Amino acid sequence: MINRREFLAASAAASATALMAGLPQRKPRVIPATGKINHACIGVGGMGYNDLQNFHSHPRTRIVAICDVDKNHLAKAAAVVPDARCYTDWREMLAKEGDKIDSVNAAVPDHMHALIAVTALQAGKHIYCQKPLCHDVAECRALAQATRKSGCITQLGTQHAAGVGDCMAVQMLRGNTIGSVKRVILCSNRPGAIDAYRLVGPRPAKGTPVPANLNWDLWLGTAPVREYSPDIYHPTKWRAWQDFGTGWSGDIGCHLFDAVWKGLDLKAPRSVKAEVQESWKNSASRRADVWPQSDHITWVFPGNEKSGGRDFTIEWFDGLIYPPEDVQAMSKEAGFSEYPAESAMVIGSEGALLLPHTGGPVLLPKAKFKDTPRPKVKGGNHYHLFIDACLGGEMSKSHFEQTGPMTEAILLGTVAIRVPDTLLKWDAEKLRITNSEAANRLLKRTYRTGWELPALA
Repeated sequence: MINRREFLAASAAASATALMAGLPQRKPRVIPATGKINHACIGVGGMGYNDLQNFHSHPRTRIVAICDVDKNHLAKAAAVVPDARCYTDWREMLAKEGDKIDSVNAAVPDHMHALIAVTALQAGKHIYCQKPLCHDVAECRALAQATRKSGCITQLGTQHAAGVGDCMAVQMLRGNTIGSVKRVILCSNRPGAIDAYRLVGPRPAKGTPVPANLNWDLWLGTAPVREYSPDIYHPTKWRAWQDFGTGWSGDIGCHLFDAVWKGLDLKAPRSVKAEVQESWKNSASRRADVWPQSDHITWVFPGNEKSGGRDFTIEWFDGLIYPPEDVQAMSKEAGFSEYPAESAMVIGSEGALLLPHTGGPVLLPKAKFKDTPRPKVKGGNHYHLFIDACLGGEMSKSHFEQTGPMTEAILLGTVAIRVPDTLLKWDAEKLRITNSEAANRLLKRTYRTGWELPALA
């Protein structure tokens, strides 16, 4: 039975969300040629603290408001921007700040991304959202549609997309440097990463008192009500739980997919299938609550000009499931003592391109491509490029209309993880898996009362 405190919190959430949903679509403010952009940060702990510092360092950015459900995070951020107004509820911030802010960024758990982003766009605010953009496939489609309607500048938090290495890889793939693509291998077998997804223990039967610095109801937001328990949700382990995160492939997948998606001009896949660790697959309680520590996902993409018209596969490996030995062996010729733990390998008819995460592209075999010139590209600070775009500059590197479909494909992989060993056939136009109702139900979740996403109502 819901108690009075929970009832009041739910009522307040319902009122605030209904108010935001009822607002007409607003257009972004035109910023004068020499003016500054007024920016607000939603989520200023951990990655959000780094984001705040990057936005703050842009010479034409004025951070006027900051928001976090954790007062400790808020206090630390306020020391960096002491003139910024402080909030614990992002809905209150958007409602009260009104025309005082031009743009926002969201660095919060995955389950809150879509609601914050859609609401901000409706309010006419440019938005930079951390990866993986959304928690669910249906949210990605709704967010891409909201972006087109808004006229706002958007950017996904794939900060390495603006790096010289990723930009060179995109140009090489667009130029068919390695011929027609036949196969793509993505992996994130980062040492120690599996420990980040090792469950501290089963979901506690009874929670503990919420610390005074944390507004737990606001942290839960769209997710089901869960009792607070230290160390397993906030601030460190939330990615491991299906309620809040999207697993390791959702977390890192956007980084490793980005250059491949752009360079190969990818559209929606035809199908997806996942293999997972046996211990997770055979545990009903773990499958219902958490993500596996190791998985292998295979997408089949339709042929295009980059593949010579032939369908091809993109495979993802993480945890203790590693890329095939023949693929790993290719990196030896590139001079790596071990296969890059986080990387993309694109295998074509004339050679291969290996892109270690945060590094530069390597063409294989090296002798064949030793005289191939490297593209001249201009990198930059991903955060600053977003602000520049808001100020009238070039289109941002990872806008939602581009990264929305990419994230859709990545999150289809997380659906496949939850229905392992099943080839799922995807109808992108109808936003439907055509051969599995069990998988189809995972495209969209049920939101907590008062926290619904209006675009999916």
